[in-house]
Amino acid sequence: MRVPPRWFRRLVLAPTVVLLGFLVLSTLPLWLLVALALVSMVPRRMRVPRVLWMFIFYLLWDAAALVSLFVLWVASGFGWRIRTPAFQRAHYALTGFFLRVLFRQARWVLRLRIRGVGDGTDTDFFGDPMAPGRPLVVACRHAGPGDSFILIHTLINRAHRETRIVLKDTLQWDPAIDVLLNRLPSRFIAPSPFAKGGGPHPEGVRDQVGQLAAGLGGNDAFVIFPEGGNFTPDRRRKRIDRLREGGSHGLARRASRMRNVLAPQPGGLFAALDAAPDADVVFVGHTGLDRMVTVADVWRELPMDKEIVMHGWHVPAEQVPQGRAERERWLYGWFETIDAWIDENRPE
Repeated sequence: MRVPPRWFRRLVLAPTVVLLGFLVLSTLPLWLLVALALVSMVPRRMRVPRVLWMFIFYLLWDAAALVSLFVLWVASGFGWRIRTPAFQRAHYALTGFFLRVLFRQARWVLRLRIRGVGDGTDTDFFGDPMAPGRPLVVACRHAGPGDSFILIHTLINRAHRETRIVLKDTLQWDPAIDVLLNRLPSRFIAPSPFAKGGGPHPEGVRDQVGQLAAGLGGNDAFVIFPEGGNFTPDRRRKRIDRLREGGSHGLARRASRMRNVLAPQPGGLFAALDAAPDADVVFVGHTGLDRMVTVADVWRELPMDKEIVMHGWHVPAEQVPQGRAERERWLYGWFETIDAWIDENRPE
């Protein structure tokens, strides 16, 4: 889906969401909102009211975020100081607040539970308490709706990290995400075809990723999804075929043995590692969203009355290989680890 131009997103989409939020608040009787909220609390029942409640809540959440972002824009001198450290911190604080509100609502209405597991501990998501003082490059599997929200929520509100993230450009259809992340360090990138042989991303994409990862501080986390898109069986098969067509038969064989993840696209991650050589790497796997591939799957398997488990594996910077071939083998090895962990921890 092609992303509309910036002027349209700012002058049409964002005001429309704010207006819709105001109309919902002014036209829906308070008793109806309360009734929907109460019905939503009944576990494993009343799917339609619960989903309707979350839809209304997300519309109001988006509208409130846009109003808050407008206030910050005015306070910054109508955007004059919006990129200064103080206002960047204010935007991260705002992000953390709105994500906490969103996930509290998800826990209440959808009975959604998120549990993080680190290297040998259930109390710390990434183990060795989040590598304090070390910049992080976080490489996460991509499967199911909302995994990027969950990961950013974890990094900001639990790990207290300022995040930089690479996302699909189509997420700019959401006005609050569009405005917020275009003010913070992030890159919206149009998906590119998986190169034959698992080769690098187009030069422009690698340059953008490298620029975003450059200068990571000890409190920063750079987030990337090496698969480049949500897992689907068809996409998995096409990735393997492209590896074979490019002559990477060894990588194709390894990819064909992985049943739960896509063959990773190494270019973006390697560009980030080159730009931030002192950064530790965290690989993240999760279960609970795996079965949501089609629209029907999303409706049937909506994260409702279930637990999502996320596991982080921490790799110190000193253990990251340097040569491209060694890095490819290392990357595939970690995705094989994630794949095996998903098999062992997939919910019933």
